[in-house]
Amino acid sequence: MVALPINTAKFTGIICAVAPTPRVANRETGQLRVDKETGKTVYQVGLCLMAGTSADVVTVNVPGEPVGVQNGMPVQVRDLIATPWENEGRHGIAFRATEIKPLAAPPTSSGSAGKGAGQ
Repeated sequence: MVALPINTAKFTGIICAVAPTPRVANRETGQLRVDKETGKTVYQVGLCLMAGTSADVVTVNVPGEPVGVQNGMPVQVRDLIATPWENEGRHGIAFRATEIKPLAAPPTSSGSAGKGAGQ
């Protein structure tokens, strides 16, 4: 099966729907999945991919912990690919990225910080 690159620039937004968790390779032993190329622990992140009036939540695997990524946070995804799979009559699509990180927060105006009504 071939890995299909996904152009994330086409999405109107990408939000973390499920916080990163380490991916378990063996449920009996608790052994975690390790990326063969980097040697890092593989994490799963639920992402809401929004385009126009539709949205889908997909689980994306990424090597290494996506530091700072939390539920509800807009994120940036690098090198997102989809790989169709089939195993013993079951089938689906696996999603993988090389990096998931929080979008930079917009700068806040220091002139309006801390001012309440009536000041």
